[in-house]
Amino acid sequence: MANEYQSLKGEFLLDGGELRGSFFHRSVVLMCQHDAQGALGLVLNRSMEGALGGMLSEDLPGSLNDEPVFVGGPVQPSAVSFLYSGLFLTEALVIENVALSHSLETLIEWGQSFSPEKRLRVFAGYAGWGPGQLEEELRRKAWLRFPATADLVFHPEPEHLWRTILRRMGWPYQALADAPEDFSLN
Repeated sequence: MANEYQSLKGEFLLDGGELRGSFFHRSVVLMCQHDAQGALGLVLNRSMEGALGGMLSEDLPGSLNDEPVFVGGPVQPSAVSFLYSGLFLTEALVIENVALSHSLETLIEWGQSFSPEKRLRVFAGYAGWGPGQLEEELRRKAWLRFPATADLVFHPEPEHLWRTILRRMGWPYQALADAPEDFSLN
C-alpha cells in the first residue's frame, strides 16, 4: 500500500526540540509550497540586522525603506521573498488572505498602496526541501505541525512566535516553550 501524499502548504512547522544546533533551532516555518517535488517555507521568527532600504539598490517607496527583513532560511540568502496581506487578494495565496511573491514590481506596488489593512513581511533566503526530505524529517519527529493564521504570520513580536504557538498547543508543549535554551542551566 503506497503512502498517500499530503501537502503541508499553509501550515506552520515548529522545531519540536530535536533541531538543537541546526539553523532551524526554535524556528517557526510557514510552509508556502509543498508537493511531491519538494517544499519551500519561510522562517518567520529570525530577524536580520538592517532594513529593506539598505538591502536593495532599487528606488523603493518611503514606506518600504525601514521595513525589517527576516532570514527566511539558509537557501539563496540573497533571494528576496515577501508575504503580504490585505483586501482582495486572489493570487499566490499561501493561506486565507496571505500571499507570497518574489516580484520586486509587486513589492513596490504594495508599498505604494493605501490599504489600511495591508501587512507585509520581507525575507532574505528561504527554507527548501527536496523530494521526500521533509516527509523523512516529519517521520523522525523533528517538526511539530500547527495550522497557520494570518495573525500569527504577522505576529507583532516574531521573536516570541515559537513560544507563543507552543503555548497554544497545550501540555506538554508548554513545558518545551518554557524550557531554557541551554538545558545545562536548568
